[in-house]
Amino acid sequence: MSGRMKLALAGATIMIAAVLLPVKAEAQFGFRGGPLGVARFAVGHMIGLSRLRHSRMAVRGGRYRSAALRSQDPRGAERPQFANPYVLRAALTAQAALVGWRGGRRPQGWWRHPDGSYGWVGPVFWPFAHDDLTAAVILGDPTSLSLYGYGDIYAAIFAPYAVTELAAYAVPAGRRARRIPAAETLCDASDTGGLPVERIAAAVAPNELQRTALDELASAWSGAREIIRAACPAQAPATAAERLGLMRERLDAMIKAIDAVAAPLAKFTDLLDDDQKARLEALGKDRRAVLASMQRKDTSKDTSKDASKDAPAPSVCDADSDPRYDEKLQRQYEQLVQQQWPAGDIATTLRLDEVARARFEVLQDTTLRTMQTLSACPSQPAATPQARLTAAKARLETMLAAVNGVTDALDDFEADLSDEQKAGFEAIGPKRGA
Repeated sequence: MSGRMKLALAGATIMIAAVLLPVKAEAQFGFRGGPLGVARFAVGHMIGLSRLRHSRMAVRGGRYRSAALRSQDPRGAERPQFANPYVLRAALTAQAALVGWRGGRRPQGWWRHPDGSYGWVGPVFWPFAHDDLTAAVILGDPTSLSLYGYGDIYAAIFAPYAVTELAAYAVPAGRRARRIPAAETLCDASDTGGLPVERIAAAVAPNELQRTALDELASAWSGAREIIRAACPAQAPATAAERLGLMRERLDAMIKAIDAVAAPLAKFTDLLDDDQKARLEALGKDRRAVLASMQRKDTSKDTSKDASKDAPAPSVCDADSDPRYDEKLQRQYEQLVQQQWPAGDIATTLRLDEVARARFEVLQDTTLRTMQTLSACPSQPAATPQARLTAAKARLETMLAAVNGVTDALDDFEADLSDEQKAGFEAIGPKRGA
């Protein structure tokens, strides 16, 4: 079976697994409460990594990953069963993200999301964008949307991949030493099922008029997928400016996709009676109930010492928590910033003058502020598909505005840099990601 087909099958498996993803992110890394509240990110990030050790173990061992990729019919009864859907999603996205990074030998990458999945997979940003919109709007699960934010913008500035590694994602499959999926293949796998028409039909039992509206919605949903697919990168983005530009294109495409389905969605749902609307909403509620049951089982089995360390997690998003009075939070945040943004070392390495140093600090501060504007603290999903569509669009527009702000700061920083300094800046990411 070709590498392209395997990835397509893997994508199909992800879509099925996504049906069971939870409404609440396993790792909350957002914050509230002013500038000092950013310390919550450090805590949420660290807690998230420990709480999702099962996902990391799956990536390390590769057993689940290989089984999923070997599946001949990921939609059928023979599909492998997993104890935790996060494990499957993390393992499958890691398969594509890590095979081209550091020779494919590293068990995990520093730019992964707190749930173990990846927002940057080679040259592609948000490879499963359409599936995530389906989950958020139709099934009431905005988990994946909430996990995109600061970490992805940071990864765009300090790329995890070297130029040669990105180039490998453009080499024809037959010429690769390893099975590295092409960017086109990754984008083709971004939608594996589209709108779950038959599940919706089975739930609401539509009459003829309603079924026609549902089919129109399904057609619009497929068209939305093509809008997103058209924003797939034609070539690997080689610079931070190009990567941020790709983020803007992908986010803009997702917003346009939402606009394309808004009217058909409203038409269909407006034709439903109250009982049918309740049954449509039950699709998402049933899924959340299944996952909650799975989580309780996992918790009951977890007798390790790490379990006690997970306990403080809810306080990360507690609006009453004030990091100004928590020295530990402050130390963790300062350590995180120093590790990610060693401004002094970068200025020395690139031989920046005072103006360039000041502009780099603006870039740093602008990027760090996206932790707040793109907080991943969970909230209850809206009660209707239209309201969830509006919420998803607002989230994407907020992220697009954040990326635009960082792009402006990066442009200012690089305005007077020499070609040598720009090249040195691009090399910082892959070197620090070693």
